[in-house]
Amino acid sequence: MQNSNVRELSKMSMCTALCCVSSYIAFPLPFTPGMVTALTFALGLTAYILNPKQTFAVILGYILLGAVGLPVFAGGQGLARLLSPVGGFYFAWLIAFPLLSALKGSVPKFKRYALANFLTTIPITYVGGLASMILLMDVNLCEALTMAVLPFIPGDLIKAAAAAFIGVRLQKALGNR
Repeated sequence: MQNSNVRELSKMSMCTALCCVSSYIAFPLPFTPGMVTALTFALGLTAYILNPKQTFAVILGYILLGAVGLPVFAGGQGLARLLSPVGGFYFAWLIAFPLLSALKGSVPKFKRYALANFLTTIPITYVGGLASMILLMDVNLCEALTMAVLPFIPGDLIKAAAAAFIGVRLQKALGNR
């Protein structure tokens, strides 16, 4: 029993570290406060190898690390980043990726993983980002879509598919069939 707990905590720690590092694989877009990062790829992997509660804990831990000022967020640190126009993305992840973890099923399958990611995490994340940009930047829905959604769709689809592909292999390698 104790080895199982150590294994689960180790996986959670590795996922948290991966989230912290992946946020720095980033580049800004000139027309939006949002950045393209590898973080959603890492969050997808986290959802695929952990259960929903563990996934939530990893994302909450990541957000808290950044909230207290540790340099884990791309584009800024601390509570200011969470209360900025991109803060809605961070909070949406607390819903989106545990939901993905719950919907992944018990048998690792690329099509199910990718479809669940496309249909849950991407729309939920965009709704969070749209809400924070509309509220904090005083822009209309069309302007917010241009800043928070449209430029990110191609990359998010690629990252979701890549996470699903690798997630299936990780699940099998970890013996989580």
